Amino acid sequence: MKLVVGLGNPGKEYKNTRHNVGFIVIDKIAKKYNIEINKSKFGGKYIDLIINDEKVILLKPQKYMNLSGEVIKDFINYFKIEISNMLVIHDDLDLELGNYKLKYKGGSGGHNGLKNIEQNLNSNEYKRLKIGISNNKNIDTKDYILGEFASEEKKIIDRVTDIAVDIFDDYCKLTFDNLMNKYNQKDDTN
Repeated sequence: MKLVVGLGNPGKEYKNTRHNVGFIVIDKIAKKYNIEINKSKFGGKYIDLIINDEKVILLKPQKYMNLSGEVIKDFINYFKIEISNMLVIHDDLDLELGNYKLKYKGGSGGHNGLKNIEQNLNSNEYKRLKIGISNNKNIDTKDYILGEFASEEKKIIDRVTDIAVDIFDDYCKLTFDNLMNKYNQKDDTN
């Protein structure tokens, strides 16, 4: 069984913000598979589906980003999911807009949602799909990540989140090493 978590903040006011890239990807996956994320449990919205004979749960925690780990911990315990079978999709200030990176293990990189996950799970041994949102040093970080994408940025994010759906499809059938080899960008020109 696999758990795929999109990080974001609940509420319409956050729907199209940079910090909600994880939710955007989960919604695109659901749309592709013609399903609704219509179940609720432990402060999260989710749906389970079978892909390649394996159960996959798509989860959007409905607590604020910085409390996502509480929801994830409850899901992992209830569904008896191995932490190593979890993929977390999140925004990353250190990656340029349009870039993405798959990673296994590692620190939070200052991302409070990841910090909370690691605190609640006592582990950083999960998989991540980091989606670059760049960093605007001229704007307060909180204001920047909670701001909406400009129209030109939105076009780039639409392309990258479409790639993220392809990554999800392959995540369900490839080893993670093969997935990283296939998708991790070799330079900033991709």
